[in-house]
Amino acid sequence: MIFVCEQLIKSRSTLKKEKEMKRDELKLKKEKLISILKNFNSLAVAFSGGADSSFLLAVAYEVLGEKVTAITAKSPVHPARETEFAGKFALDYGIKHIIIQSDETNLPEFTANNRNRCYICKKNLFPKMIEAASKAGISELAHGANTDDLKDFRPGFSAASEFNIAAPMIDAGLSKQDIRDLSKNMRLETWNKPAMACLATRIPYGNGITIESLTMIEEAENALIDLGFTACRVRHHGDLARIELVKNDFEKVMNEKIRDLLVGKIKKAGYLYVSMDLEGYIQGSMNR
Repeated sequence: MIFVCEQLIKSRSTLKKEKEMKRDELKLKKEKLISILKNFNSLAVAFSGGADSSFLLAVAYEVLGEKVTAITAKSPVHPARETEFAGKFALDYGIKHIIIQSDETNLPEFTANNRNRCYICKKNLFPKMIEAASKAGISELAHGANTDDLKDFRPGFSAASEFNIAAPMIDAGLSKQDIRDLSKNMRLETWNKPAMACLATRIPYGNGITIESLTMIEEAENALIDLGFTACRVRHHGDLARIELVKNDFEKVMNEKIRDLLVGKIKKAGYLYVSMDLEGYIQGSMNR
């Protein structure tokens, strides 16, 4: 019994030390981010309203105040509810917010949906953001990339490098989980917000991107979100919608009332068939 108590005390002590180490590590990383941001005279942040860019914008505003501007792209590839959220977030913090129209759906090389799609998109988008920032008297643009993004297929990074877009959170060594933990400490509402990529990522490479398909995807995903499903995707396979959900939501979606309501809404969005991926939601699964 004494041995068990001693082991429990040691376990608690180890856990406490690990938490303290993690807290100190997070503090140092945030201090490094602040130090990096202080080097900017002014800064525009490419702001989607997601957890990463929201955190970067909030910290940049703490450091630079009115010298920070948020720039958000609006187009059919971005869910309207995300654009609306970005506007509300900036308004709540009193941060200057510029919304620009991006026209990637008018680019044949983008709608062809090859593996360089993201590069084409960013190569088209960044100059528009730089121009908007310049008109606002700002010469520097940053995006919310983190160290986890370096592990995935991210052709858009090449475009960011070409246009010298700053990545302060990578420079500070911040991972996705670091950003969520620090956002929670700052009481940002985005600390546990599910990841949200552009709607084009729901379409398999090689299948053309159309306004119709993007609209179908957005309406189908809105149906899921409105029913309380958070981390979810609707993968577009022509007439078939393949739903990806976190495994904790499998039982919920099998509820007859919810299932029938969901199927009806997804078919109303334009799909003939509705299936669920038994592997569950996997971020970036189309990159396979």
